[in-house]
Amino acid sequence: MSDESRPEAPVGAPKRRGKVARKHTVGRVVLISALVLALVTGLGTVYFVRHLNGNIASIDLGDLGGDRPEKVYTGNGEPLNILVMGSDSRDCEGCDVDNVAGARSDTTILVHLSADRSRAYAVSIPRDSIVDRPECGDSPAETDVMWNAAYTEGGPVCTVDQLETATGIFVDHFIVIDFGSFGNMVDAVGGVPVCVPQDIVDKKHQIFVPKGDPSLLTGDQALDYVRARYVGDFEQQNDISRIRRQQEFIGALVRKVKSADTLTRLDKVVKFLDAATKGLTTDDQFASVTRLGKVAMQLQSIGLDKVQFVTLPTAYFTRDSEFFGKVYWTPEADQIWKLINEDKPLPASVLKGTSVSAGPPSGSSETPSPTAGSETPAPSETPSETPSETPSETPSETPSETPSETVSPTETPSTPTPTTDPEDRIFGVCA
Repeated sequence: MSDESRPEAPVGAPKRRGKVARKHTVGRVVLISALVLALVTGLGTVYFVRHLNGNIASIDLGDLGGDRPEKVYTGNGEPLNILVMGSDSRDCEGCDVDNVAGARSDTTILVHLSADRSRAYAVSIPRDSIVDRPECGDSPAETDVMWNAAYTEGGPVCTVDQLETATGIFVDHFIVIDFGSFGNMVDAVGGVPVCVPQDIVDKKHQIFVPKGDPSLLTGDQALDYVRARYVGDFEQQNDISRIRRQQEFIGALVRKVKSADTLTRLDKVVKFLDAATKGLTTDDQFASVTRLGKVAMQLQSIGLDKVQFVTLPTAYFTRDSEFFGKVYWTPEADQIWKLINEDKPLPASVLKGTSVSAGPPSGSSETPSPTAGSETPAPSETPSETPSETPSETPSETPSETPSETVSPTETPSTPTPTTDPEDRIFGVCA
């Protein structure tokens, strides 16, 4: 219709405002939808956090009683010591990797966070260490037994007691990770890339890990990688090489979880958290994803490259010893415990040949984790801000003796063989 033929509106007639009204309606719908979505998402987060908390089993540390070591460090802030154990059940066909049935803890790591949260150490204790075991419930104390006998006799609480007795270090919390759920964690993130220099084959125990640089390991392959003892032609087949592979794999798993490939995929994050918490047993005070999340954020603020995995310095018993093939702690091990108890940095002379960084290998082409602000938001009950660091201060020189209760086996070889030789430690790990 032309302008000339279009009728004019009567004087004083209201103008049409249909389009404006439509905008208001659309705006209200969007606003209401956003509020409903936020409410549903919020409730979903709360229920999910409750679900994760329900996955975590807990044990009371009160059984240790009051005869526990006192914390030596008296400076600003408070160090945190967490004893991490891997529970490896052998009650299944092909699971008796060490010809031993039942539940064992073949992995024991003391994680130490400094009071100022500027450094962290993860000290691995060889399960082949010969030590004295304290009384565990109805089981009387024993001398000169393997380290992991404490877990078999009294579970994680007895292992905590054993570490405190042998080192004089107060353990704030403990975490037990079931190896079965460990494999599910790996599968949840789509596998973990690890450099494997040669095929790891143990037909007797149905173990096969393919070589690759890197080799993308599935959950079952990852379990084989961290549990295998027979790699290469190493004569004594001790626990040291396995510890090194475990350290390398933990670093690789953490990097994969922090990568953009995982954090930008909500389904992977949910599956990983569900698998991780289903396999956790902690002390009562630590049985919360919120509490665990706080520690995880503190480790993240320290930086992976500053987290040092340390293998406790040990030496082999000689062939004429009844403990041949097992190890004992060297004086350097006592020094590590003393420095950790005083919350002092471990010097390079102690770390040399026994430690690896949790950061990515030099020259690595791994996908970097998202920059700040690009990560998938964490659940609402997880801490949303990086913990503030306590002002750093040189630890006070509180007198501290080397723990007198450190076990010294009755048969100490006159010419110990250090377990820090490269040929004893690199089997199954790229140098």
